[in-house]
Order: sequence, then structure tokens, then C-alpha cells
Amino acid sequence: MSGLLLDGLNEARVRNSHGQVVEGIGRAIVSGTYPPDTILPRDEELASKFGVSRTVLREAMKTLTAKGMIIARTRVGTKVRPRQDWNLFDAELLIWHLDTQAGMEFLDQLYEMRLTMEPAAAAMAAHRAGAGDIETLYAHVEAMRMAEGDKAFALADLALHRGIIKASGNVFMHSVGTLIEAALLTAFRLSSPSSEPAIQQDVSAAHLRIVEAIAGRDPAAAEQAMRNVILYGQRRISDVVS
Repeated sequence: MSGLLLDGLNEARVRNSHGQVVEGIGRAIVSGTYPPDTILPRDEELASKFGVSRTVLREAMKTLTAKGMIIARTRVGTKVRPRQDWNLFDAELLIWHLDTQAGMEFLDQLYEMRLTMEPAAAAMAAHRAGAGDIETLYAHVEAMRMAEGDKAFALADLALHRGIIKASGNVFMHSVGTLIEAALLTAFRLSSPSSEPAIQQDVSAAHLRIVEAIAGRDPAAAEQAMRNVILYGQRRISDVVS
């Protein structure tokens, strides 16, 4: 085996080990195994637990620190930070939450954020979307309408919401993309409209109203149509979770 190939395999193994440590400790923190304000086990213990080197462990700790989950204290150890300090816009952290604490209270807060941001993005898109953007949005709605199976419908729906964020022309809106994706994927996991043809067509038609308002340069209608779509999704999830 060539030296370059060996180097590549070793690098992949290290990256994979890094990810496993980040996910293992991160999920343990979110689930409450390591509650806020507690001290994590010593580095030697964690390295042994995950079967990694101290170097890999240190890099994983840097990643968790960047997510706002932990902080290293001299002569004290690594402390779990309060939940309000965590970066819930981080994709991994949000997924861990949804996997372990997907109660309706947390989901309602997620939908509150969507209601704050996405209707505004739709209104901006009504002002700023170009002809190419609008054509693409119509194509996503048609893909939703014609989708066969949960995965195809979910991908088309997600692509439409991403497209509206892009068409808003506001770079800061892209930061909420993680929230939108997490909310949609959680919704599909709990209750997919594509499992019921009539509902799939209703949901597709509701999304079409957003695009038509954007194409018609009607910010108020686009905002309201987006709000209606989000509230409908929230009600469906509430019926399943409650």
C-alpha cells in the first residue's frame, strides 16, 4: 500500500474518531448524562473510553467548546456550560436535541423561530427574487406535488424553503437554514404529508400560494402564506406528539 494511501486512510480514521468523540460527548451532555455546571471526566478517562489519542480528544473538545457546550478551567477541569450558552443554530447540536428532547415544548420554540424569520424571508423574496429564482421555486412546488414517497417530498419541500431563503437576498437569513431543515426533517419523521395523497396535494397547494405571492410581488401575501404553512405544520406535529 502506498504511503499516500496510508496517509489518506489514517487521516480519514482520525476524522472519523474525532466525529465519534464529538457526538458521543455532545449527546451525553444534551441527554443530561453530563448536566450543566458539572465537570467532565478527566482526559485520560475519556480518551480510554472512546479509544482515541489525547490529540484527537483535544480536537474534539475544541469543537464542543466552539459549540458553546463546554469550557476548560485551569486546575478545575472541563466544565459543562449552561444550556442558554449553547449554540442551538449549530446543526449537530440541534439534531442531538431533537433526537433526545423532541418534546412539544422544544418543538414549539423551534416553530416560534421559524415564524419570526421565514415569513419575513418570503416578504423579502417578493421584493427581490429574480426571474430565475421564481422559476426555480415553481419547479420545487411541482416536485412536491408529483413526489412519490417521503424522501422525494421531503427533499422538494426542503429545497423550496432553501430557495426562498436564497431569494430573500439577505445573507443573514442563511443562518436560520439549520433551524428550518431541522424542523422540516423532524416533521417528516413524525408525520409525512406524502403518506396521505390528499394532504400532500393540500400542502403543495399551500406552498404554491407562497410562490405565487412572491411572483406577484406581494410581500404581505407571501408573508401570510408562509405563516399559514408553518402553523399548519406545527399543528400536525402537535397532534402526533401530544
